[in-house]
Amino acid sequence: MSRRAALARLRLTRHTVRVPERLIVAPTDLRSIDPYVAAELLNGRIPLAGRVLETNGKSPFSLELPSQMFAIRLHAFHWLRHIRAEKTDQACAVARAIVNDWIAVHGRRIQGIAWHADTAAQRLIAWLSHSPVVLQGTDSGFYRRFMRSLIFHVRYLRRVAATAPDGEVRFRVRIALAMASVAMPARNGTIKRTGQALDNEIDRQILADGGHISRNPRAALELLLDLLPLRQTYVNLGHDVPARLIAGIDRMYPALRFFRHHDGDLALFNGATSTLANELMSVLRYDESAGQPFKALPHTKYQRLAAAQTLVIMDTGIPFSTDLSRTAHAGCLSFEMSSGKHRFIINSGSPKFAGDRYVQMARATAAHSTVTLNDTSSSSFSRSGFLGPVMMSGVRNVPVERVETEDGRDCVKASHDGYLAAFGVYHERELTLNASGSILTGRDRFFVPEGKSMKGENRASARFHVHPTISLVQNETDSAMLVAPDGETWLFSAPGCEVLIGEDIFFADASGVRASDQIEVTFSLSDKPEIRWFLSRRQA
Repeated sequence: MSRRAALARLRLTRHTVRVPERLIVAPTDLRSIDPYVAAELLNGRIPLAGRVLETNGKSPFSLELPSQMFAIRLHAFHWLRHIRAEKTDQACAVARAIVNDWIAVHGRRIQGIAWHADTAAQRLIAWLSHSPVVLQGTDSGFYRRFMRSLIFHVRYLRRVAATAPDGEVRFRVRIALAMASVAMPARNGTIKRTGQALDNEIDRQILADGGHISRNPRAALELLLDLLPLRQTYVNLGHDVPARLIAGIDRMYPALRFFRHHDGDLALFNGATSTLANELMSVLRYDESAGQPFKALPHTKYQRLAAAQTLVIMDTGIPFSTDLSRTAHAGCLSFEMSSGKHRFIINSGSPKFAGDRYVQMARATAAHSTVTLNDTSSSSFSRSGFLGPVMMSGVRNVPVERVETEDGRDCVKASHDGYLAAFGVYHERELTLNASGSILTGRDRFFVPEGKSMKGENRASARFHVHPTISLVQNETDSAMLVAPDGETWLFSAPGCEVLIGEDIFFADASGVRASDQIEVTFSLSDKPEIRWFLSRRQA
């Protein structure tokens, strides 16, 4: 159903819906609080998405907003949580004034970013969770306007839930509706129906291994930040917890730990960006699952090699549907490696605040630690305004083999057909980590299927993106040193090849797009269809 149709349905029924007199509970928000943001809001400045808006006493909704991402963050109202750092009557009055302005300008006009399904769901969750801030010291007139707007949000999200974009957005809409059903007065039948709808989404979106259907490692964190308070709200109020909610949460935790590097951040695959350590820890402290992380997520399609303090994570999958491919990256067979407290080899990640041009650049194969052929991504993206940035062609099959040798080496070998149609070759990558975690051996090769021939002259580039905190120094022609701030050092070498150090872009830094370095090994398939390379820990 379109947003226009949803609005028409809402207009037909809005006068017949009884507005509740009060809220029952304010669910907890596990996200971190920044006193700086609270102070800026009190001084008439709104810092969001890496930009600052000077309001000069005016409503922010009457001003030109600095960027689209700023607008999304502003309309989502997650920033209300920072007011809890102040919680004075003055701070709450500032927050309430912005909410009141939003209701006046956008409360009945379902159009634009303000009423995208995800933005509306986030706003409903934020308003419920931070209602004590918004309602502190208020009068009955605003209280009633606020409650009417909450009801309007609920009715709108019910109308669009089934057609909301698949993945996190649709999941969050179901979370918002379930949260509203217990935080606001509702019939038992309504509570049960919204709980059942949430159960259906958990069954569909959380795979058997605990991964999310988006294949984005960060998706589980974002969902758990809302699912955990929702679970506790059900329990506190004595309602029956939806049947799949507890089991779904428990299933997600091992997958979340699967992607966690030793520095505490999550791996950067398929749209993931930087993670605040305190937010991750606020979720992990509710982790009651036991045991070591899995060696593989066979349904989400990732592999993990771990020994001592060394961790390697490899992407061996493709999007589960065309709709879900809108945020997927062309990073098949890319990997990340961390050791001790540091990430050494990474993917470039997805930017937090940058515009769509950078978001699409970050999806290219070249932004991942894998091999590109003829400067072409292994999967191509649509540029159609109608279709959106879905994957149109490329990788379809990714066979995987896992072998553990008698001497303790752990090996993953996988290949993909992303370059078969255009260039007539498969890319195969083999990663092997020794028992002590001191040597990662890699092999990349291109091969022609039996009975076929290679198309044209092909040149490959193996890229290894290096985390910005790591110093990269040329050693010999065929090697380079990677040095961490605490002195831990790894040697990258590719015997018989020229190892080049080049400038790079790290998209996923918490502060925004940041300069970094990369290692690159180029080779012609006609001369050398296969290269071997090594990452070896050096003694201090």
